[in-house]
Order: sequence, then C-alpha cells, then structure tokens
Amino acid sequence: MKLLVSFLFALIVNAATAAAPSSSDWSQPFPPFKIADNLYYVGTRGLANYLITTPEGHILINSDLEEHVPMIRQSVEQLGFKFTDIKILLISHGHWDHNAGSAMIKQLTGAKYHVMEPDVSVVETGGRSDPNYGHVPTTHYPATKVDRVLHDGDEVRLGGAVLVARLTPGHTPGCTTWTMRVTDGGKTYNAVIIGSPNVNEGYKLVNHPKYPNIATDYAKTFEILKSLPCDLFLGAHGDYFGMQEKFPKLKPGAANPFFDPAGYKAYVESKEKAFRAELERQSKK
Repeated sequence: MKLLVSFLFALIVNAATAAAPSSSDWSQPFPPFKIADNLYYVGTRGLANYLITTPEGHILINSDLEEHVPMIRQSVEQLGFKFTDIKILLISHGHWDHNAGSAMIKQLTGAKYHVMEPDVSVVETGGRSDPNYGHVPTTHYPATKVDRVLHDGDEVRLGGAVLVARLTPGHTPGCTTWTMRVTDGGKTYNAVIIGSPNVNEGYKLVNHPKYPNIATDYAKTFEILKSLPCDLFLGAHGDYFGMQEKFPKLKPGAANPFFDPAGYKAYVESKEKAFRAELERQSKK
C-alpha cells in the first residue's frame, strides 16, 4: 500500500512539474545591445531584460532565474554601465522565469522593487500563491519583499525616464505591460514591452477555482493592448517580437527593426484569436 501511495504521489508531482513551461534558450547568452535612446536589451536569448539608463541611476525590467543574475550583470557592464547603479527593479509578471533573481538583485544593488498589486502576494510568497503554478515546486523562488505596490496607470520615474505600468492580467493576475517614450533620430516614439498575453498549456479558463475571473481578465488585456499606441514593439520573451530575427538588422544608418507597429498589431490579434479559440474549446466541455 505504501509503495502504491508513493508511486501515485510521484506521478502527481511529475505531472505538475511537466506543466511548468521552460525552454533551452532561456539560459543561452545573447549580446547586449542598444534598442533606442536610453533603452537597452540585457537579457538572454529567450528571456528578455531591459535596462533604462538615467543620470540618477538605472531601471531594470525582469530579474529572470537566479543563475542568470551574473549574466545580466555582465551584459549591463559590457554596455559600460554599473550594475550597482540599478535603483529600481520591475518585472513583467510574477512567474519564476521573470523574477526568481529579484531577491539577489535587491541584495547586490539595493534597488527598490516595484510590483503590480495582484502579483505582490505571489512575489512575497516565492511563487507559492500563484493560481496556476503555486503547487509546482520547481516554479518556486526566494520570497522577495516588495517596496512599492503598483496599480494600473502608475508611473515609475527616475532621472527623467518615465515608465507607465499597465495592468494586463490573465497570464498572471498582476501581469504588467510597460510603456515609455523613446527618442530616435530626433523623433519621439511609443515603446511597448508586453507582459504576456499567452494562455499557457494547462491553463483553466473556465471554472478556475483559484482564479475565477481569468477569462474576463484576458479579455480586458486584449482591449488594453489594442488601445496602446505602439511604434517600438518589445516583450517579456524575445520570441514575442522576433528579437533573434531582427537583431542582425540593427545596423548604423539602417531603419531600426524594432520599430514595428504592424508586427505589434498582428501579434496581439493572433494571441487574442488563440485565447478566444481556447476559451470556446473549454466552454464546450
């Protein structure tokens, strides 16, 4: 009987662990580069991190996995900036692949951690209260104290840089899309860093016991994303905006490949279509 119980428990744990997404390119280094103005890419091949530099210190978006922190630091320093000058740490959402390194970065830099209100409890419990992955041990990370609780439309300001936090829930309750204005070629443009509109495999959109309004939240997110003016298209993962394909086209004198309003529109439309199809499929069960 004990053997049977142990076997069944192992099956449950393995099934839960398999539900957590991952990708081999998450940990592959990628050359840091200037996107436009004071906005830089300092992430890996698969996980996107952004550095916004100012005379009064810097803002970092996403901390990724704990083992990625040295790579992020190396990328920041390779660009000629001090890692310890990071004053504010932001995230796209409360999943481990975007925030597991936050406690370490706070310790190394003294940065203040700003998180959207619905994801604060997830961050401060180390992922254990996440409505979709809280039961999966491999998605847990060091619990990290939040210094500022954000709400939809709040501004994060430092040294002349202004980022606006837009609540785009569904993927997580506090999933955040960041917008900012950047200057390129003497003109000012709208940059959008999408948090995530993805419906991950295994997500329950109907009768979710821990996130009953998940479908409504997703619908709100697509309305918000469609309303945002976007010239410079970015996101929490490089594959959202075709980073690997666009990067080689980033050359002096050439058009900036990351200015892609048409790509942004097509991406949002495709993700909304996928969400609607999955919602319909689950609703028929």
